[in-house]
Amino acid sequence: MAPKTGLWFIGARGSVATTATVGALALTAGLTRRTGCVTDLAEVAAARPPGVADLVIGGHDVAGDSLPKRAEALADGGVFGVELARAVHDGLTRVDARIRHGVASSGPHDGQHTGSEGPDEGTQRDAVERISRDLAGFRAAHALDQVIVVDVATTEPPVDVTPELSDLDALERALAAGESPLPLSSLYAYAAFRAGCPVVAFTPSPGPRLPALAQLAERMGLPWAGSDGKTGETLVKSALAPMFATRALRVRSWASYNLLGGGDGRALADPVTATSKTATKGKGLTEMLGEPVDGPLHIDYVDDLGDWKTAWDMVSFEGFLGTRMSMQFTWQGCDSALAAPLVLDLARLVARAHQVGESGPLGALGFFFKDPAGEGGHDLAGQWRALTEWCGRLGGDR
Repeated sequence: MAPKTGLWFIGARGSVATTATVGALALTAGLTRRTGCVTDLAEVAAARPPGVADLVIGGHDVAGDSLPKRAEALADGGVFGVELARAVHDGLTRVDARIRHGVASSGPHDGQHTGSEGPDEGTQRDAVERISRDLAGFRAAHALDQVIVVDVATTEPPVDVTPELSDLDALERALAAGESPLPLSSLYAYAAFRAGCPVVAFTPSPGPRLPALAQLAERMGLPWAGSDGKTGETLVKSALAPMFATRALRVRSWASYNLLGGGDGRALADPVTATSKTATKGKGLTEMLGEPVDGPLHIDYVDDLGDWKTAWDMVSFEGFLGTRMSMQFTWQGCDSALAAPLVLDLARLVARAHQVGESGPLGALGFFFKDPAGEGGHDLAGQWRALTEWCGRLGGDR
């Protein structure tokens, strides 16, 4: 009998999680094709991950709209068909009943509150205990063998790594003293690890990447993956940049301009928050090209675009005898439709890694990320080789 796996979303009513949930229900019912599902490719399916039909979905969110309402809004925006949203309505209602109200702030010091009636969340230790109880309750109520926590919540600004965030014992002392050292994404990751749950960080937020949390994952024997899902322009860069390098063409500059709408676009309209995204989008280019490259990287919010994003890149390069040339490309895509199948892929692959006893950052999953944790490079072909070799090894484990 196949193990039952829980998929617990942080940001469960957001666009990506809603699209992934609609997709999981539609795939299980045979209502859609499996386009975009990397785990359906033979080389990755060799890992023998849990099936989509074996996933039980729940999550945390602070949004008020129900999951069926969010799906209706996404369908109206063209992310998927209105008829498909109607066909999975009952399934969405069942998932929505498993969504618990999340934590609205990283601590009481910022004056924010959580809960439908706005009670004070208390200390971060209190919040961790509540999140852990929700995860344990979910696991018990559905007789789950494992629960994978996937963070698809709003992007956070970068954080300074303080002593409390650098060492697990120092973090534990700070939490016990009633302090609030953790950014929100890391608070969720900490609670997940304490509850025995692997974590997928699909955003560039700090999450499990802080040294103290990486130590906790190792101590608990848990795998984790991250960060910042690679779905659009950076995906193209990771395929194109090695082409220039292996043909010995010198890239003089690479300018990138990104326009996007939706909740992610609104969050990234804040220049401080956008720093997290631009940092992860910019990483890897120097490594792949072998030298630093000039060029601006911009992200601008355009409300009218909704869930769609457009990227325009201008690459100036130099060939034999110093001849100057250029390349331009435009990428237009639906952010949630690009991200949702990857979220399902990652949850299933991390679940399989957990089943065979792997722990720590899963570098082989760098194929899915802009800023991959663990060992491995940024070029897409190399990442694909690492992924498929790893999947082959997992398939041989019992």
